[in-house]
Amino acid sequence: MASKTTTPGICYLVGAGPGDPGLLTLKGKDCIEAADVLVYDYLCNPEHLRYAKPGTERIYVGKKAGDHTLPQEEINKLIVKLTTEGKTVTRLKGGDPVLFGRGAEEAAELYEAGVKFEIVPGITSAIAGPAYAGIPVTHRSHASQLTIFTGHEDPTKPDTSLNYAKLAQADGTKVFLMGVERIDEITAQFLKHGAKPETPVALVRWATHGCQQTLVGTLADIAAKVKAAGFKAPAVAVIGDVVTERPHLNWFEDRPLFGKKIVVTRTRQQAGVLSKQLAQIGADVIEVPTIRTEPATDQKTFGELVNDCHTYDWIIFTSPNGVDAFFTMFDKLFNDARCIGGVRIACIGPGTADKVKARFLAVDLMPDKKFVAEGLVKAFKDHQDMENVKVLWVRAEETREVIANELTGMGAIVDEAIAYRTVAETEDNLEALARLKAEGADMITFTSASTVEHFLNLKVTLPEGIKIASIGPVTSAAITERGLKVDVEAKENSIPGLVAAVEKFWR
Repeated sequence: MASKTTTPGICYLVGAGPGDPGLLTLKGKDCIEAADVLVYDYLCNPEHLRYAKPGTERIYVGKKAGDHTLPQEEINKLIVKLTTEGKTVTRLKGGDPVLFGRGAEEAAELYEAGVKFEIVPGITSAIAGPAYAGIPVTHRSHASQLTIFTGHEDPTKPDTSLNYAKLAQADGTKVFLMGVERIDEITAQFLKHGAKPETPVALVRWATHGCQQTLVGTLADIAAKVKAAGFKAPAVAVIGDVVTERPHLNWFEDRPLFGKKIVVTRTRQQAGVLSKQLAQIGADVIEVPTIRTEPATDQKTFGELVNDCHTYDWIIFTSPNGVDAFFTMFDKLFNDARCIGGVRIACIGPGTADKVKARFLAVDLMPDKKFVAEGLVKAFKDHQDMENVKVLWVRAEETREVIANELTGMGAIVDEAIAYRTVAETEDNLEALARLKAEGADMITFTSASTVEHFLNLKVTLPEGIKIASIGPVTSAAITERGLKVDVEAKENSIPGLVAAVEKFWR
C-alpha cells in the first residue's frame, strides 16, 4: 500500500469510463457498490450511480470549462476529510483517473494525509471515442504509433509544455483531449510546423453516449467546420490516416435508432431492462422514473398468505415486482425452496416469468401473446375447469380486479396477496426531467397505466412533436383517457415487443 500510515477509511480513485454504461469496469462497479460516499464528476455517467447501496451519500463536484462546482484544491480536501473520517469513498472520474484527470494529484494528497487509497484504471475516451466512431487509433496500414496530448493548454503561450514542432512531425496517430475550444490554434500550430494540410481529422463529441456526434475534416478545414457546426465540448480529436477507416468501420452510429432520444418512464429498478435494449439499437435513452415500489402497508396479512402458499393449487404473478416481493417474504419465512410445495405457477408475461425462472421454478401457464389480465384469464379458461380451484394472486395495491372477478366467476376460490404498492417518484428524476426540458425527445415510452398517470401528474410539458409508445391496450387506454395520442403499440405486450415496435416505427 502506498500510504505512509493508515486510517479505517479508504478512497478508491475510479475511472468511470467514457460514458457507455457497459464500459465501466467490474472493479469500478465493485467500488461503487462498496462506497459510503460517492464523489463524482461532470463526465461521469449518472447511470453508474444506480449501483450504489441504499443510503450512499452522493456529492457532485463536476467541472467543465468556466464552471467549477468545486476547485480542485477543495476536491482534494473533501476526499481526504471523508476518508479520514473512516468512510469508504469512491471518487468517480470520467475516462481514466490519471490520463489528464488529475487523479495523480488526488492520490498524492491522500498519501500525504496518511490514508489508504487505490487507483482503479478506466477506459479512456482517447481510445474508446475514436473506436465508437469507427476509427481505430492504430492500424497496420496506417499507424503503429499513438501520441496522446492535452488540448487544454493554449498553444500560443510562450510557456506551453507542449512541443508542437515534435507533435506535428511525429509518426502515427495523434489524439488530443479537451481541445475543441482551441482547435483553431492547435491546427494552426500543426500546419506551421510542417504537417500536411490534407491530413484527416475527426472530432467525436460525447463519445460512446447515445448522443454521440462525429465531425470529419482535415487539418486545413476542421476549425472552420467546428465553427460552422457549433461543435462544442466535450470531444476527443483524432489526427491521422486512421480517420479514413471510418466509412466502413462506423458501427455505433449506424444502428437503427441512432440519433433518436427516447424517454423511459419505469421505476429506476426496472428501467434498466428497457433502456439497455433500446440503447443496444442506438437510442439515446433518458430515464425518467415516475414511480417506485414500496412494501405493502399490511405486511402481516401478506406474510400469512405467503406462509400458506403451499396450500394453493395456483399462484398467479402479474408483475416482476410481485415476484420480487413474494420471494423476499418467502425467504424470511422459509429456508428451503421446496416449502413452496406442489403449487403451480401462472405468469402474465415473459418478463414476470423470467423472474420466476430465476428462482429455478417452472412456469406452468402463461398467455400466448396477449400479456394482460384478460389474456391470462383466457389462458386459464383454455387450460382447465376452475371450479373450486384455490388461487393465490400476488398483486400490487392498485391493480384492476379483472383476474379476481373473472376467476371467481369461473368458480375458483381466489385470495389476493397484496405484495407492494406503487408511489410517485419525487426525488430520483430531477436531473432527467431537467435534461428532457433542455434537450427534448423524439419518443416517450409507457409500460403501464401507472407510469402514464404518474408521469402526467409531474405536469411536465411534452416536447412538441414527441411520439408516444405503449406496451399494450391497457396502457394505451390510460394514455388516450388523458387526451394523448398513441403512435406505437406493441403487438406483443412485453418489453421485447415494445422495443420491436419502436424500432419498426423509426425504420
